[in-house]
Amino acid sequence: MPIRARVMRFRTWRTLATAATAALMATLLTPAAAQSAPRESKPVYSYENAIRESVWVDTRLDGDKDGKTDRVAVDIVRPRELARQGRKIPVIMDASPYYSCCGRGNESQKKTYDANGNVVQMPLFYDNYFVPRGYAFVGVDFTGTNRSDGCVDVGGRSDVQSAKAVVDWLNGRAKGYTSRTGSTKAKADWTNGKTGMIGKSYDGTVANGVAATGVEGLETIVPIAAISSWYDYYFAKGAPLYDSGPDWLSDYVESPDARAKCAAVQQKLVEGAPRTGDWTKLWTERDYVKDAHKIDASVFVIHGMQDLNVRPKHFGQWWDALAKNGVERKIWLSQTGHVDPFDFRRAEWVDTLHRWFDHELLGYDNGIDDEPMADIERAPDKWETSSVWPPRGTDTVSLRPGKGEQAGVGTLGLRTGSGTETFTDDPSQDETDWAAQIDQSTAGKAGFITKPLTRDLRLSGSSKVTVTATPSTTTAHLSAVLVDLGPDTIRDYADAAEGITTLTDRSCWGPSTTGDSSCFKETQAKTADVDYTVFSRGWADLGNHASDLKGVPLTPGKPYTISLDLHASDHVVPAGHRLALIVAGTDKDLIDPPSTTPTLKLDLSRTWARVPFVGGAKAFSGATSGSAHVRPDATLEGVAEPRTPQRVPGDNR
Repeated sequence: MPIRARVMRFRTWRTLATAATAALMATLLTPAAAQSAPRESKPVYSYENAIRESVWVDTRLDGDKDGKTDRVAVDIVRPRELARQGRKIPVIMDASPYYSCCGRGNESQKKTYDANGNVVQMPLFYDNYFVPRGYAFVGVDFTGTNRSDGCVDVGGRSDVQSAKAVVDWLNGRAKGYTSRTGSTKAKADWTNGKTGMIGKSYDGTVANGVAATGVEGLETIVPIAAISSWYDYYFAKGAPLYDSGPDWLSDYVESPDARAKCAAVQQKLVEGAPRTGDWTKLWTERDYVKDAHKIDASVFVIHGMQDLNVRPKHFGQWWDALAKNGVERKIWLSQTGHVDPFDFRRAEWVDTLHRWFDHELLGYDNGIDDEPMADIERAPDKWETSSVWPPRGTDTVSLRPGKGEQAGVGTLGLRTGSGTETFTDDPSQDETDWAAQIDQSTAGKAGFITKPLTRDLRLSGSSKVTVTATPSTTTAHLSAVLVDLGPDTIRDYADAAEGITTLTDRSCWGPSTTGDSSCFKETQAKTADVDYTVFSRGWADLGNHASDLKGVPLTPGKPYTISLDLHASDHVVPAGHRLALIVAGTDKDLIDPPSTTPTLKLDLSRTWARVPFVGGAKAFSGATSGSAHVRPDATLEGVAEPRTPQRVPGDNR
């Protein structure tokens, strides 16, 4: 669909919905509700008596090379009443590799089955809540997982085709069968083909991938803490973020049967993802950002701005690509780490998701398309909205580091600095060590700080730090972080639960059955009182100075210039606080160290940060126009040291 057509889709939606009201009332509404145009689907259908069935859809791929095309298992829950009446309904789908190996959600639920092989427990609340409201819920097992054939290829063609083939089947374009090996065909004659995909982390990642194919029938996706390019999950411009690659993840989620058959696929993952951090064809296949122009679905993005598993760069570059290509979109940004909105804003989340699917899949004119584009958590459980995101008036400003009175403790402003600062990579330190000693001269970092702000200063979007550094050795890794220096109460994203506490009380979201409860443990914000907050970060291998695609050995004593992509964020530095930029080497437990221990000399005249401020340079100048303030030589308190992130894009608990 041309870009203009996609942009116009929502603008004309209400007119189209009005024209379709009669048909919708005839097929989806009870007689009592048919007296007026619907604005909300109601729970009028039985969940206990819902149809529960399994279908195996042919992916048309043979990943395990057994001479037969792979079939993926599709578990379905749908209203029996609508099936008896022959009414066609839309589908909400979560395609996942975790239904058997690892579980979904805060309580790690897995699929369970009855003696006939039909699903009894479907993880999460989606089926309990939406099936009584006239939707079908579909849980798809990726190839190589649970009851599906084939091999996991970690975001590649097989993973994406696992879900795309099901969308095709729902729209009559693919073959489905009533068993894994049989020949009896199953048709999706109960659906109108309109599909919405949802899922957290790996699940949401593949939703991104399927949307990027432009498949017909996929109306919307709701990616939660999702990957947009798999290279950026494992590397940051050449710097390794983990001590393993996608082969480890594939082995982790595959079924025992798949592990026995998929050694060749595992080896391709090893060969295609070298630990050098060089870009390969494997990463091109798993880069969904480049295909954003193909997307014809709307996108509702949810991400934690302190997610150190699927880092916020993923939503930032995805969002920018969606905007560039005119994709209709909405976004929620929380202060949490890798956490589902069901566990940090439950009631509002269920209500918003309900209205989103009603609008996108049922065509209800409920006003959600007229609401603000962005919801942002400004403090624990305190939210504000923006009509668009980033807000209008946001402009990128070049901030320049300058020398201060102490070595490694410099200034940050609009004027180009001069001179140099030197630090030595210390792999035993991390961003919390650097920030805690920001006002002190230490060997492992160079810090640059504004004056205390006289008014609030909001950053919104993705930043970039360009560094010119001269290394003393043939290898060097760089880190850059933005820090809000000042007292605050924030969600404790460094805690094991990443900003939430799970309680014993439960709340229920739809009807339950004996084998599938709709009641889940409540949560509340877990907070920390801090003297500083690191709110954006980025890393790079200096050997990638000439190319994002390939690194080279460095020449000691020679200066190199490289840009580090900092994670997207929306953060307000309050009046009285200071804004700091820190440049250092290895960020312990967030990137791996280089093979040497370099000392690096920064050329301040050729080092700067490009930061998106709401109000641009004028806002920055106005906020930093007060008198200087001398900090005592004190150590500041922040959250605990970052934990080594899980190598699994999924639930951490």
